[in-house]
Amino acid sequence: MPRAPPCLNDPETGVSSKDIVFSINPLLSARLYLPKLNANDQKVPILVYFHGGGFCRESAFSEHHHEYCNIVASQANVLIVSVEHRKAPEHYLPAAYEDCWAGLKWAATHAKATQNSHIISEPWLIDHGDFSKIFIGGDSSGGNIVHNVAMRAGVEPLPNGVKIIGAYMNHPYFCGSKPVGSEPIEGFEKSLPYMAWGIVYPDAPGGIDNPMVNPMAPGAPSLATLGCSKMFISVAGDDVSFRDRTVLYYEAVRASGWKGQVQLFEEKGEQHVYYMFHPHTDKGKRLIKHVTDFLRQ
Repeated sequence: MPRAPPCLNDPETGVSSKDIVFSINPLLSARLYLPKLNANDQKVPILVYFHGGGFCRESAFSEHHHEYCNIVASQANVLIVSVEHRKAPEHYLPAAYEDCWAGLKWAATHAKATQNSHIISEPWLIDHGDFSKIFIGGDSSGGNIVHNVAMRAGVEPLPNGVKIIGAYMNHPYFCGSKPVGSEPIEGFEKSLPYMAWGIVYPDAPGGIDNPMVNPMAPGAPSLATLGCSKMFISVAGDDVSFRDRTVLYYEAVRASGWKGQVQLFEEKGEQHVYYMFHPHTDKGKRLIKHVTDFLRQ
C-alpha cells in the first residue's frame, strides 16, 4: 500500500501528525496525530490505535490508515498513537502483540513526570494527553490485537496506574477449528482466515484454537477479565469470514460476567473494512461516527 507522509495542519482536518521512535530494542515506531486545539494547554483523550493487514501487510503509515486517523482525530478530538508493529513472516506472532502492548505502555509512562533516561518522552503526550481517558482501537487484525491487549491489561498493570477506559474493534479477526454461522463447512480449513493464522503464528500453542485468535475456545481465559470499562464492536453484514464469529464474541462478552458496557453495530450489505477504503460514503461516515461518538462519550 502507498505510504503517506506526516504533515502539520492537514488542510482537510487541521490535524497535525509526526513519526516517532518509542523503542530502540526492538526498534519500534508510531505515527502521532494531534487535533486542532483551542488552547496551548488543552488536554484531550488518547487513542492507541492498531492498524489492520493480517499481521503481515500494511502499515501505520499507509495512505488509508493515515486518512482514517486524521478523520478520527479531528471528529473525536483525540490524540492518536498509531503503532507500527513488526510483521510476519520476518517476525511471527506474538511479536505484533508485544509491540502493541509496548506502545500502550510507552504512552502510559507519560501520565506522570519522570526522570528515567531509558524512556523516550514525547511532548505532545505530556502537554496534551488526558490519561484519565485512554482508549485502544483497531480494525481487522488490529481489532484482534485490541482484544488481546485488553485481556492483558486485565491482569497486568500499566505504568502510573493508567486504566483503559474504552476499547473498540471494527471487523476483528477471529477464527477457530470449527466453522460457525455462515462460514463454509466444506473446505473450511482452506479458508483464508484459517490458513492465515498458520502463516503468521506457525508455533501457536493450540493452533487455530489458541485463545489469541479464538477467545471462545475451551480453556480460554474468561472474558470477564477484559481490562477496560466499555467496548464498541462493529461488523459488516456481508463479511462472511468474520461477521458471525464476531457476533458470537459480542454475545460471549455479555454473558461472561464482565462488568463493563458493550455495544454492537452492524452495517448491512457491506464487506470487510469497507469504511477504510471508502470513508466519505454515507455508510463509511456512519461507521466512523459510531467510533468517534464512542470516543467522545
